[in-house]
Amino acid sequence: MLTMGFMPAVGIYWMGFVIIVSGVAVLGMAIAYALRPTERKLSLMRPLSLAAIFAAICSFAGGVAMVFNGAGATREWSNAAFMGFAECFTPLFVAFAFLALAWLLVAVGMRRQA
Repeated sequence: MLTMGFMPAVGIYWMGFVIIVSGVAVLGMAIAYALRPTERKLSLMRPLSLAAIFAAICSFAGGVAMVFNGAGATREWSNAAFMGFAECFTPLFVAFAFLALAWLLVAVGMRRQA
């Protein structure tokens, strides 16, 4: 059975997955599009953005599951559960911040293309 002590280690891997997908893949493609805009790069931004959103939701859901697992394993869980739920929102924040920046770069590329 998983305990609260296992939760931070798993969260690091999920957050790393979110950073790789949204930070490296999406932001990298947006930078490439801003430098040299092509229709092919723009068409790749859409599925990469969806992948970043799904990675963030996956990370959030996994974090919530770990909080529920830890809450079920202990009697005094209220403070730890609230802290855990607060940390579950971090991947969503990071992914959406990367997506916002990436789509701003796409707007710059579209301006350069026009």
